[in-house]
Amino acid sequence: MERRTFLRASALSVGLTATATATASAADPLRVQVLMYEGVEEQDFIAPVEVLGLAGKLSNGAIRTTLVSTNRPRTVTCVHGTRIEVPNGWSPGEADILVVPGGGFTNRTGPGVHQVIADRAFIRRLADSDALPVGICTGAIILSAAGITRGRNATTHSGAKAELAAQGATVINARVVDDGDLITGGGITSGLEVALYLVERFVGAQLAQRTETVLEYERRGTVWRR
Repeated sequence: MERRTFLRASALSVGLTATATATASAADPLRVQVLMYEGVEEQDFIAPVEVLGLAGKLSNGAIRTTLVSTNRPRTVTCVHGTRIEVPNGWSPGEADILVVPGGGFTNRTGPGVHQVIADRAFIRRLADSDALPVGICTGAIILSAAGITRGRNATTHSGAKAELAAQGATVINARVVDDGDLITGGGITSGLEVALYLVERFVGAQLAQRTETVLEYERRGTVWRR
């Protein structure tokens, strides 16, 4: 069975534990792409990159994480001025999971999520992708623009929850919301919890716990599961 098909099937299996749905291994790694764009929030993307990168090393390669832009290799400037070289454009067929961080939500005309949403070609590709969408903070608003959160349980930053709800999502006040084939996280630092939850769900609780130990970080908040 193809990886993305298995992920979709396991995601929709109600009542299974994280260890029961764990699928990735060093021989068949979980392919995670993290979307980068002008105005992305530093903490939104770096938390998943740190957690998933460390978990990949601790598991001898069970998770492979890459940075991608919406279309082509480029250098992006984050919301606080950090410049990041992004080596690849997004390749939907080469990802099991697409992590979409937030950033620049209050800047309606400048760099950030609203510029990404204005790229209609990318939004159409996002809507058609088979990769599991994972929204961090206001990255959920990008997923919403692609119709992914409509009629679904989701969360986002407290300052964007009203907008997410107005666009058709059922907003859950939790740190992480797992709605099967859609995962979202709350505010800026929730990327830590979301990434650790991804490790637990798709590789196993033992690796997630070991990753926490090395990071010297303890998860907080509620994980809401459908």
